[in-house]
Amino acid sequence: MAVGSNGVLRSLQERVRSAVAAGTPLVIRAGGTKNFYGNATGTKCDVLDPRVYRGVKDYEPTELVITACSGTALAEVEATLAQHNQMLAFEPPHFGAATLGGAIASGLAGPRRMAAGSIRDFVLGTTLLDGRANVLTFGGNVMKNVAGYDVSRALGGSLGTLGLILEVSLKVMPRPAMEQTLRFELPEADAIRCTNEWAGQPWPISATAWCDGRLSVRLSGAAAGVRAAQAKLGGNVVTDAEPFWIALREQTHGFFNGTENTTLWRLSVPPTAMPLDLGATLLEWRGAQRWIWSSNSTEVRAKIQAVGGHATAFRHHRGDVFHPLAPALSRIHLRLKKEFDPAGIFNPGRMYPNF
Repeated sequence: MAVGSNGVLRSLQERVRSAVAAGTPLVIRAGGTKNFYGNATGTKCDVLDPRVYRGVKDYEPTELVITACSGTALAEVEATLAQHNQMLAFEPPHFGAATLGGAIASGLAGPRRMAAGSIRDFVLGTTLLDGRANVLTFGGNVMKNVAGYDVSRALGGSLGTLGLILEVSLKVMPRPAMEQTLRFELPEADAIRCTNEWAGQPWPISATAWCDGRLSVRLSGAAAGVRAAQAKLGGNVVTDAEPFWIALREQTHGFFNGTENTTLWRLSVPPTAMPLDLGATLLEWRGAQRWIWSSNSTEVRAKIQAVGGHATAFRHHRGDVFHPLAPALSRIHLRLKKEFDPAGIFNPGRMYPNF
């Protein structure tokens, strides 16, 4: 049962009005599981905790749609879906006691994103508390509801800079009947080549990961399809592989045990790009997402720019976190910020210093 009552909503609206009147910025923070991600917002900010607005509001398993308040624990949402053998197909990381709103605002997805799509692909509708303390509703709670500019999708990855997400309607998916993980001993370049070649085949590959000369491939789907793909691909079958994929999603895999003196970079590049030779590397999503450890931000961003990608300083970085925006994109971001948060009180500077 949802706790997001009208009284709670009115108190949140009053917090926003008071913040605007006092010129006090607000940092939206629930479990704080992603405090490390993004630029610092400064010390002269008040905390706005959305966990007072929580609970599953509507869930119809036969319609494959769930609507919940943003302060709802992500684990609660997933447990509700699991009762009907359904899931959030984009596999959002928890990093601890994550909330649904934090998952949407961060825009982060796990290993299955390469096959299922990003968070934005599953958001059907949202309710937003904007910088004027207005409650705005976008989209809907059915899969065919599309009209005008899709603000709901724009909120995915916005890091709370446009307002406080109050409610989200998400498309959900049935859990696959069978999953099997295969492992291959391959150098990085061969792993990139193979996974991209396999992507052109009708095989149910739901995730790939390469690190330290080992390529892991997860097959998901009907038992017959998984077995047929396994017979074609070969490799060694990994028993009880779920902990491996969870460790990858939650960044508890050994690769992520770096130091604060070196930055963990998240690279988005064309999946066919050859090895970048930037340091220790972990590949996901057929090579479209790559993680590296490097303290040379100039080299990283220059090389990524050269292959048509972008680089985000994910952890342990003291400079600008996100890849510089092209002028046209920067203008769009600024216009959205001005429209939804004209006083600039929500998470100022979290994405870029000028908003």
